[in-house]
Amino acid sequence: MKGLARSIKRGGLGGAVPVRRSIALNGSMDITGVAAAVDAGEFVIEGLPEGNILFLGAVANIIVSAVDADVLIDWAGDFGIGTIPNADVDLADAGDDDLIPSTALLADTGTKATLATRGASTATEHGLIIDNTAGALELNFNLLVDDNFITDAAVGTFTVTGTLELVYIVLGDD
Repeated sequence: MKGLARSIKRGGLGGAVPVRRSIALNGSMDITGVAAAVDAGEFVIEGLPEGNILFLGAVANIIVSAVDADVLIDWAGDFGIGTIPNADVDLADAGDDDLIPSTALLADTGTKATLATRGASTATEHGLIIDNTAGALELNFNLLVDDNFITDAAVGTFTVTGTLELVYIVLGDD
């Protein structure tokens, strides 16, 4: 006998307690500028626990900074947090931004740092059940930089600092 009945026998639904995690975001990525295209990069925040995860919501408060001369002042872009790394130049694929949807980064006038930007889950992400029974899924910070803000064929380095508040329930792995 597999599935919910087996999981309930092993501890009941009373054992499913919400987990609130505060995760420090501290990462960097190198993004190569491409002519006439949005540029993209990502980094792994950390792994997710094994099992079926009932996602309740998340809030990220971040600062993204460009740290070299190949990124123009007042650059703009978007970020999302998802269970897969971004493989193209949008945040429209399943998993790119399934925890925190695509959120505009607000350029700080005259510098290469963004203002403190807040991204939060919406009703679309709340209540999502993520199948991580294989234990292979990770939290990914996915960044898009608008076209013509990284010198073409040059590499722009970006740093991300901040916090991610994440709330979920692990329902079991059967």
